[in-house]
Amino acid sequence: MPFHDDASRLACADQHAWTAAAIRRIEADFNRSADTHLIPLSLPGFPGIDVYFKDESSHPTGSLKHRLARSLFLYSLANGWLHAGSTVVEASSGSTAVSEAYFARLLGLPFVAVMPASTSPEKIAAIEFHGGRCHLVRNACDIGAASVQLALDSGGHFMDQFTYAERATDWRANNNIAESIFRQMEQEPHPVPAWIVCSAGTGGTSATIGRYARYRGLGTRVLCADPEHSAFHGHYAALAQGRPSPDAAAPASRIEGIGRPTAERSFIPGCVDAMVKVPDALSLAAMREVNRRLGRRVGGSTGTNFVGVLHAARAMRERGERGSIVTILCDGGERYAHSYYNPAWYAAQDIDVEAVDRTIAQAIDGDGALPDLQPVSRHGRG
Repeated sequence: MPFHDDASRLACADQHAWTAAAIRRIEADFNRSADTHLIPLSLPGFPGIDVYFKDESSHPTGSLKHRLARSLFLYSLANGWLHAGSTVVEASSGSTAVSEAYFARLLGLPFVAVMPASTSPEKIAAIEFHGGRCHLVRNACDIGAASVQLALDSGGHFMDQFTYAERATDWRANNNIAESIFRQMEQEPHPVPAWIVCSAGTGGTSATIGRYARYRGLGTRVLCADPEHSAFHGHYAALAQGRPSPDAAAPASRIEGIGRPTAERSFIPGCVDAMVKVPDALSLAAMREVNRRLGRRVGGSTGTNFVGVLHAARAMRERGERGSIVTILCDGGERYAHSYYNPAWYAAQDIDVEAVDRTIAQAIDGDGALPDLQPVSRHGRG
């Protein structure tokens, strides 16, 4: 801002004061929050392999995306993109928008979530509970363009999680999810996980974990589990095999919160050691099995992650390896009562629940293979 007069200087000083106060509010909110739990889960069919779930559902807004939203707000404030009264706009399938609505209300800013019309009513209600407004679009591929237009029309700021997720998070430290996992694992039998399994919505989590492990000189590898209708796996496989990435957009993912119709800029393939493609029916069977074993409802993306865990555990067992695997419990299942926990939804989707439940049970017992995962690795392993 050019300093032409006293009014300009006063406006600049007011903006700096508002930004400093906003950052203090976010940091104070962080100080009031405890870290999330690391929950062990026994897999009898895989002796010597310890599995843990990093429970991100215990954040104030109920999901892994709480970390991302906090980082995106701090990044935008530090870059001077947010001002007093700015309308905050985000393209989101739900969980990021819930968390961003929380932080927008904390700062007294209006918030608009641009989401696919198929987003669960529970997530829409959670956004509105935090004071946000929902703008629904029919085609998931259109949420980015609609967000840009809304931000222009309101004179606000498009947060753009799919671009900035990987750079907004301080991957070296500052209590990112990777630092938290490794700190909590210090007293476990295998303190450095052989694998950390996550899925990709923006790609920010896999980038943070992969970067942190390399930065700290740790041998942990990152396995990314991608849902059936998502472009990340095809993009990664093409790069690994030295061929052009597919141009066609994938259909909208049925596993809310993960999977994208195109490979987003925040997805960094070099931070991922291997990927699998998980059929939706298998993701949801794994979700139900985690629900039974933990005694609590989890979301579909946790099921996708758990299939990745079973794949990694089977590969380790076949190589005679012992060690630990950590994965992410992304959110609770309460947001999916109308879908993933509703028998009528499965009938409408033509998913044979009993058949895939048997497949998952056999895989957990170590007696059966998981079909159609299309594993691909940068290193020829996994």
